[in-house]
Amino acid sequence: MLFTRITRLALNTRSTRQLSSRASTVLSALDIPTTPTELPGVYDGQWKGSGDVLESICPTTGEVLARVKSASPEELSVALEKAREAYKEFRLIPAPRRGELVRQLREALAAKRDELGALVSLEMGKIKTEGVGEVQEFVDICDYAVGLSRMMNGRVVSSERPGHTILEVPNPLGIVAVLSAFNFPVAVYGWNLSISMAAGNATIWKPSPSTPLCSIAVTKIVASVLEKNGLPGAIAGLVTGGKDIGEALVEDRDVEMVSFTGSEAVGRKVGKVVQSRFGKTLLELGGNNASIIMPDADLSLAVPAVFFGSVGTAGQRCTSTRRLYLHRSIAPEFLSRLQGLYGTIRAGDPLATDTLLGPLHTRGALGIYSSAIDQLKAADAEILTGGSRYDEAPLDQGNFVRPTIAIPKTLDPTHEMWATERFAPVLYAAEFDELEQAIEWNNAVPQGLSSSLWTRDLRNVGKWIGPAGSDAGIVNVNVGTSGAEIGAAFGGNKSTGWGRESGGDAWKQYVRWSACTLNFSDEAPLAQGVSFDA
Repeated sequence: MLFTRITRLALNTRSTRQLSSRASTVLSALDIPTTPTELPGVYDGQWKGSGDVLESICPTTGEVLARVKSASPEELSVALEKAREAYKEFRLIPAPRRGELVRQLREALAAKRDELGALVSLEMGKIKTEGVGEVQEFVDICDYAVGLSRMMNGRVVSSERPGHTILEVPNPLGIVAVLSAFNFPVAVYGWNLSISMAAGNATIWKPSPSTPLCSIAVTKIVASVLEKNGLPGAIAGLVTGGKDIGEALVEDRDVEMVSFTGSEAVGRKVGKVVQSRFGKTLLELGGNNASIIMPDADLSLAVPAVFFGSVGTAGQRCTSTRRLYLHRSIAPEFLSRLQGLYGTIRAGDPLATDTLLGPLHTRGALGIYSSAIDQLKAADAEILTGGSRYDEAPLDQGNFVRPTIAIPKTLDPTHEMWATERFAPVLYAAEFDELEQAIEWNNAVPQGLSSSLWTRDLRNVGKWIGPAGSDAGIVNVNVGTSGAEIGAAFGGNKSTGWGRESGGDAWKQYVRWSACTLNFSDEAPLAQGVSFDA
């Protein structure tokens, strides 16, 4: 098999980076060199890079796809200076004209949608349809931002003083730093860049150090649009790097806003640092998402939705279904059907069209999975399916694990098993008797990203979406926890960070607001009837 030959090649030639034909085809389609040359990972209008070398490693085969020269501290400083100068020019361009740039970016991305999607599958590990879907999400949010560029409106407020009016005016904010995670190496940047560009900001992107090729490929496309329009490339800069580059961006007082996607632990540090210098943050952190299945649920819809939510992207979405609460009356049937679907999982090369399960992204993620399984076994939980790595060739050369369904003995929703997000395909299940009990369990964890209720009873819906219902940022009914659209604001509450990206009113975070009182009368009265005559 080709996949088998690829994994052997990866093991035998890792040090010389002799790429497999599988990898070479994907990279060549995006004009990424396939020779052993180290690639520049910094863009500020020019490509450069003299910092630490990052390795992009294919999680499917273990082969080194590329070596990328990241940003040095000096290059980061220059990139920020150029971003500031670019912002001063870009903010003066009328918003609808900025929207036209985003429209051109949309067309350029759409032309390379399948190629970029394949790169996401190659470098991150998600299956082909999800990789292409991620790029489509970037295309969709560009469509949204084009229309938004003509509707970033302020408000006219009535004044109590004669001959006065009050305006609430949005203006460009400045520099927006986007620190994105590995699991959505294209879409998260797209959510931020498209809205930030429409708002008139300069954006500087620090991607995950394990997905530098996706960021380089996207930045090349963005840069080509800017260059075609005679605009500075630093409007959309790129600085690849590790922890030191991320920390420097977060700490820099010239960065007005930091959009961070990642773990709760790191997000807590980011929030404190940016707040200490009175900057703005947009935090998208952990998700420990639950699906609740009522006895009147349509199981023909609910079971496949939970299957995708728990297994899709190998459990590495922030909206992945990690907790499953089943009404006692339908629990046996639901679990039987769900185990049946788990039995159909086809693990393998994510670039193959019939694959349903790709690898975990890194070797470190294997440790997260193994730790979760060890904890379940130590607590004498019932493991219905999964619970181990794939040990047969060629899957044993990649980061492949068996999706797991487990029934812990403890029902305490604050127990570590229930309250901790684990970025792996491990689904924890429990039975309940009343909806109120399930809602209490849903809300008992620190995170508050996505949640899902399956019912056909309108009274249940009212409870679920009301003041005593789910406290998550995404509260779905007869829709799974995973797979949000771009039209509504995306984000979560509590330790998920309270951030909102993409649609809805999320754009209002990317501007600075001013209340402007205008006096067009011949007098200057004070508000509230105050008299202060000299």
